[in-house]
Amino acid sequence: MNFININHNRQHSLLAIFLLALFGLFQSVAKAADQLEINLAFFGGSENPPYLGVVQGINEANLQGEFLGQKYIGKNYPDSNLIPVKDPVPSAILADVDVESLRILSQLNPGIPILNLSEEHNILRQLCLPNVLHVIPSDQMKKDAEAQWKKKNPASKAIAQSWHPDFRKYAAKQLNNRFREASLQRMDDYSYAGWAAVKIVADAVVRTQSTKPEVLLHFLKNDLVFDGNKGVKMSFRSTGQLRQLMLLVEDGKIVGEAPVVGVVDRHDLDSLGLEIEDSEGCQ
Repeated sequence: MNFININHNRQHSLLAIFLLALFGLFQSVAKAADQLEINLAFFGGSENPPYLGVVQGINEANLQGEFLGQKYIGKNYPDSNLIPVKDPVPSAILADVDVESLRILSQLNPGIPILNLSEEHNILRQLCLPNVLHVIPSDQMKKDAEAQWKKKNPASKAIAQSWHPDFRKYAAKQLNNRFREASLQRMDDYSYAGWAAVKIVADAVVRTQSTKPEVLLHFLKNDLVFDGNKGVKMSFRSTGQLRQLMLLVEDGKIVGEAPVVGVVDRHDLDSLGLEIEDSEGCQ
């Protein structure tokens, strides 16, 4: 009798395990069917630092997406083939191209956020392109950071950078390590911009629960609050420029940060670049 009971119990246990596994399979299929796909288009060279940063960003977004039912898909376009992107329409365009190409992309793809990863020219910010957002700092932001640093350190020859592979604060060390392990290269300003652009879009998707480019563009321009492993709240100005902390680097080593404490308020990110950028009055 006991033997028969044991077998029945075992059969019931096996049936329960089978049903649970089957239920899990159904859940996985349903989850896959409901998975939100976020398409990103990249214009530029696939050997350049911005692209390596984009790859890192997409890989990390997909790791997070496993828990959120999201999948990020990147498609590459050469910078010599500037076209309207329609198949499928991307949630955002990531661009490692020159000033004129950015202007053309903006006209060809109205309503789609275009994130500038590498062009630092001040004129781009003054053009007030309605769907172009500049993740890379402008030349003027760098000059302002260096000028602030000089006020406290007149003999210094430090230059301003938006990132450094030895930056360790605010979880930057972990980001630098992940990038180096994945790409076998050190993260610089441009690879950081590529990573940050994807992270910015991913944050917007989570907050809006939308992949529609017009929804994301409105959020990015008006509601984004982004940390980006820099320890400050970053957002886009009306010029499209991302407000951000800058690093002062001398002889290859980080010697300070801007906004420079004692010269301006540490949180006054508009002390870097705004006056030149907004000289034409972007709305």
